[in-house]
Amino acid sequence: MASLKELRNRIASVKATQKITKAMQMVAAAKLRRAQEAAEAARPYSQRMDKVLANIAASMDAQEDAPALMVGTGKDDVQLLIVATAERGLCGGFNSSIARKARDFARDLQAKGKTVKILCIGKKGYDALRMEFGAIIIDRIDIREIKNMAFHDADKIGKKVLGLFEEGAFDVATLFYSEFQSVISQIPQAQQIIPPLIESGEDVADVIFYDYEPDESEILDELLPQNVSVQLFRALLENGASEQGARMSAMDNATRNAGEMIDDLTISYNRQRQAQITKELIEIISGAEAL
Repeated sequence: MASLKELRNRIASVKATQKITKAMQMVAAAKLRRAQEAAEAARPYSQRMDKVLANIAASMDAQEDAPALMVGTGKDDVQLLIVATAERGLCGGFNSSIARKARDFARDLQAKGKTVKILCIGKKGYDALRMEFGAIIIDRIDIREIKNMAFHDADKIGKKVLGLFEEGAFDVATLFYSEFQSVISQIPQAQQIIPPLIESGEDVADVIFYDYEPDESEILDELLPQNVSVQLFRALLENGASEQGARMSAMDNATRNAGEMIDDLTISYNRQRQAQITKELIEIISGAEAL
């Protein structure tokens, strides 16, 4: 059984930890609002770009000169997995859920005989995957210095991915991130971005065809590379909101658990102190009666 001094030290330690988790919860709550607004603001642009690409793709369906970024290389032997996670932990299962989805996806591809390459954005995804897939991780992009994610930050990553595609390093690229739903709900996503899986949501017969100036090929030459950066930007913004929401929830649980632990330790301390006082009183009374 722990001594009174040990119990006092432990109570003080847990109280100090509770102050830290409470402060981290408040910081995450303050950051969450801005991160959520940024993620929600990026969704309409991303969705509208999907619709524009769907319309152009439908009009070029029978053309043989469609860009490789839209139709792919004609094979799917080499797969690039872009795993976007956070640089820091203490955010519940946010990082592990993305890494788990990417790990399962990679295992499934390898079981089918595909060649898998992994590009990690963020430290935690790299740490989670390097034990099993260290040999196929081609790069890790550090985003620790980026406080507020901007489009030019995502564009740098997009250009790196496009450069790999132009070199013939992969056939298909899939992006892994977590979509923000609420403080307690972040959904891991796997989105194919090269070639994009374009869904118009309408039957081809119902799609309105437009005459483009310049022609479709010239528009796609500009739009498709930009789409890669846009999808990466949206994913990183979704991750930012999901990370803060998950951290806020995790630190709230940690703060409440610390409070419960303090209560239990305080009860143990009071019981042991009472037992010690009672023992001393018995010794005093017994000594007085002996005289």
